[in-house]
Amino acid sequence: MKRGHRLAVAAATGVAAAAVAILPAIAQQMPASTPGYDLSGEWAPRFHEDQPERIPGPEIGDYLGLPINAAARLHADSWDASILTLPEHQCKPHPSDYSPRGPANLRIWKEIDTASQQLLAYHTHISWQAPERTIWMDGRPHPPEFAAHTWQGFSTGVWDGDMLTITTTHLKMGWIRRNGIPRSDRAVVTEHLVRHDNYLTWIIVIDDPVYLTEPFIRTTNFVWDPHQQIAPYPCQIVEEIDRPQGVVPHHLPGQNPFLGEFPAKFGVSPEAARGGAETTYPDYQWRAKGAPAAPARESDPPAVAASASDGDVHVLPVQGNVFMLVGTGGANITMQAGDEGVLIVDASAATLTDKVLKAIRTVSTKPIRYIVDTDADADHVGGNADIAKQGAVISGGNMGQPYSGAAIIAHEKVLARMSAPTGEPSPFPQAAWPTDTYFTKKKELFFNGEAIEILHQPSAHTDGDSLVFFRRSDVVSAGDLFLTTTYPVIDLERGGNIQGIIAGLNTLLDITIPRDKQEGGTYVVPGHGRLCDEADLLEYRDMLTIVRDRIQDLVKKGATLDQVNAARPTLDYDRRYGTTSGPWTTDKFIEAVYKSLQPATGTKPSR
Repeated sequence: MKRGHRLAVAAATGVAAAAVAILPAIAQQMPASTPGYDLSGEWAPRFHEDQPERIPGPEIGDYLGLPINAAARLHADSWDASILTLPEHQCKPHPSDYSPRGPANLRIWKEIDTASQQLLAYHTHISWQAPERTIWMDGRPHPPEFAAHTWQGFSTGVWDGDMLTITTTHLKMGWIRRNGIPRSDRAVVTEHLVRHDNYLTWIIVIDDPVYLTEPFIRTTNFVWDPHQQIAPYPCQIVEEIDRPQGVVPHHLPGQNPFLGEFPAKFGVSPEAARGGAETTYPDYQWRAKGAPAAPARESDPPAVAASASDGDVHVLPVQGNVFMLVGTGGANITMQAGDEGVLIVDASAATLTDKVLKAIRTVSTKPIRYIVDTDADADHVGGNADIAKQGAVISGGNMGQPYSGAAIIAHEKVLARMSAPTGEPSPFPQAAWPTDTYFTKKKELFFNGEAIEILHQPSAHTDGDSLVFFRRSDVVSAGDLFLTTTYPVIDLERGGNIQGIIAGLNTLLDITIPRDKQEGGTYVVPGHGRLCDEADLLEYRDMLTIVRDRIQDLVKKGATLDQVNAARPTLDYDRRYGTTSGPWTTDKFIEAVYKSLQPATGTKPSR
């Protein structure tokens, strides 16, 4: 156990012991189990800790006691509560690292293997938004890094004496405080549940490399309440405000008028109200007035995690007939398989072709009939020629017999990028070129009993991007319009534009429908990164819209590119999506957005 975690457990145990001494004991006692106390039962929250934050809600600008960095601070400064009126932001449950904060009437029950009578899992249900969670106790591993994330994450538990320790990964982006302080989807959460007779202390430790400089620790207490009844919590999305499509409420940097209210109302030092690890230690109050504060600029963002790091190509079942193939060095592949054969969206990099074919054959031995290219990038189309050669498509003619090779489908502008004018060398061999192109808004297929829409997205990553929607399986393949690893690549020379990318993401949001509590339902396979649903897509769209609005505001004020870079308009997202090295850096992204937003005067933007 980490030292900080041990200190938290010791402190929390003292709080629980004090609660037992102060509060009257409940007559009926639960027997102890081996190991640890049995945690099953009905629990009611105690609100002697942080009640104003937990129930009425935190004040805008109250970052006290939080070891946040400048990125988290800017994110919170920009947050506007009216974003919660957007339909896609409604009905989101508290993530598992926040839901115990309340209102949090809690039920815990066991899952026992009948044959062995071994404990397989604990399950929890919490009253607010009725999230249910599984804590696996059977030693199973956590999912691969490219698997989908959920509000409750993936949790495994082990007993440490009488304390249950839980490790949770695969969380969606959430919040540390409900006033805009974020918690990223790269966080790992460690929890310790300690029971003292009829009192339960829940200790939560958040390690977040994106928004925290130190682990953040908080505790919540519950009392055993066997007679409580938890009501159902249905949630229906409604249109609260009529807005144009794509509007994301937020405050531009330096323009949030409410940030000064909290320190003025409570007599708190404005600097302390801004949070930061240095303000959480006792000696902070003795720091000399006027002493310089810690620098706001963060260190370089951490390297972006690869989709799969072992060099192999992995197969992840999505839903219906659709699978996702993930391998380092190439784009994600979306595969549909059925009685008629195999269709893949993108063929990934040429270096991965043998592994891609091997992965496909673990799912289906049927012929590869179709390859759909979402763009003309080498990491998407590099495998076209060799994979198509292994396939065969029936497309009429030749007495209904298969033609040689799979059909390659793409927008006509992809063919233009991959071929070359007469007499000039082509960047790709002819066998890799699309054999079936379209030039309209969409192309339709019906394959393996499923309607498939191929939708052109103009002026996005490039001018030839396509989305592929598998309607019965309810899966969308997004190509490089949507990434979970980096800022989007805006290829200005090939017709890309930030406005087109945001428009394409709004189209994706129109297609996706969550199953329940903004989770599941329509799944989205990004060009690179992990499997997603609408909530993940929404975070990406909101991020890009906010960054676009910030840079657009600077452009309207006549700022040069150097001035825009100095303003750091992506600060709150750089540790998640940015990088200072490689083919697509944060500076290149900012420059592409800046040039996209220049007035169409024919003049080059100044530096």
